[in-house]
Amino acid sequence: MTATASEVRQLDAGVAAVIAAGTCSGCGACTLLDPALDMELDPQGFARPVRSERPAAPRPGAGATFDAICPGRIVRAGTPAGARRHPTLGPVVRAWEAWAADPTIRHRGSSGGALTALVAWLTESGQVSAFTGARAEPSRPQRTVPVTITSRAEALAAAGSRYGPVAALAGPDALQPGTGLVGKPCEITAARALLDRSPAPTGVEPGTTEEPLLLSFFCAGTPSQDATYSLITELGVPAGTELSDMWYRGRGWPGHFTAETTTGQRVSTTYEKSWGQYLGAALQWRCKICPDGVGESADISAADFWTSDENGYPVFAEGEGSSAVLARTRRGEEVLNRAFDAGVLVGQPLVLDELAAVQPLQVDRRTTLLGRLVGARLAGRRTPRYVGFGLVRLALSQWHRSILVARGSYQRVRRSRSVQAPG
Repeated sequence: MTATASEVRQLDAGVAAVIAAGTCSGCGACTLLDPALDMELDPQGFARPVRSERPAAPRPGAGATFDAICPGRIVRAGTPAGARRHPTLGPVVRAWEAWAADPTIRHRGSSGGALTALVAWLTESGQVSAFTGARAEPSRPQRTVPVTITSRAEALAAAGSRYGPVAALAGPDALQPGTGLVGKPCEITAARALLDRSPAPTGVEPGTTEEPLLLSFFCAGTPSQDATYSLITELGVPAGTELSDMWYRGRGWPGHFTAETTTGQRVSTTYEKSWGQYLGAALQWRCKICPDGVGESADISAADFWTSDENGYPVFAEGEGSSAVLARTRRGEEVLNRAFDAGVLVGQPLVLDELAAVQPLQVDRRTTLLGRLVGARLAGRRTPRYVGFGLVRLALSQWHRSILVARGSYQRVRRSRSVQAPG
């Protein structure tokens, strides 16, 4: 057996084990370890790695690297120098409430357009050669695909949240020297772990300006692609109809889910209904046990800074969006300081507990995560290893609720396994 064949077997075994355990997040990091792996939708509508017919070409040590970076195996909490750690929001050097100074970008973005403004400015000023991100597939806008962004126009085309499966790390230019990445927290976790390994597979020396700049956003999970199809159909567009455009949010705040057909039909519904009744109900299981929905490993992460009701839950009245922008590393702080000085962003300092108060889903998920993990494991389901998140301390702070969550998780997993059992 050749060394390459051995690497292929080890990598494929690791990938298969993660998929079988249901802990694949669809981040696409494994495709950076072997370009013969592609991300495709599985029968449930989630992005999963599959081996193509191209000759396998794993990087040296690909199997061991996969085990160390795959978010379906292990996730380590961010510990950047100079940051203070918030129990549910992760490491923060500095925080702002901010929005894009450019009104077009602010309108187009999901919540103030801060990330879009940064990507447009950094690429057009030459500070970053290109960003890898995600946008609607031009020929099938109900699908989401990786994209390389090198200009303001391309940043605008990619603006707005995409609540469908996509693996930005599978983009053709992901993690090249001097570039940037805008990705879900799981993608950023894998990217950071990959960059921190020595020697770095991308050939970038850690800590240098050539190391990719990592941008993320608060994430509630990845819905199945089938949920998007179902929502479009429910709104009155027959299945199989060709679309000319489709967006989940943005173009106003928080924006409406909107689909337009090539024949001129236009259907729309509120963000509250599209997420609450359709998309949010179709999350992959790995997202339900995610330890990091806040982009801890990024240089900069952004979130909706909602107006909330008396119970702390968002009020979805249309208005001008604002982002909570968190510098998680000193490099991220430097970038944001330059962006404010250049007039790219407008904002003011933010108290972290105010952000936590309007992000109840993120706070509740992390606080009760240990209960979910314990319940799932007792029911016989494998879970990833999570390091440094303080889950025991958080669970003890609400021990009664944690017990209830553990019991519910156990019962749900047991029911799921009995339904899936043969015979």
